[in-house]
Amino acid sequence: MPIVVLFLLGTVNFAIHKAVLESGHPLLGSLPAALRARGGRLSLLFEFVVLLASMLLTANGWTSAAWAYGFYSILNAITGWLLLTERF
Repeated sequence: MPIVVLFLLGTVNFAIHKAVLESGHPLLGSLPAALRARGGRLSLLFEFVVLLASMLLTANGWTSAAWAYGFYSILNAITGWLLLTERF
């Protein structure tokens, strides 16, 4: 069950990440060019690696990895909301 929850959180994280990349927010200009190139594919790859590591660790009994990814997802959602609503 935790793997399914992590997968769903990962899907939401990817959607938020892609929306922020496509928003054209001025803060994105401060990112290194490698992270912005090709539509942010390198940053999306990093997002995938974090999700994959969390799922693998959780599947092997490290439940703290699931909690850490959940906390990361909450921070990601708050940051995405701030950037997409232009409150920051």
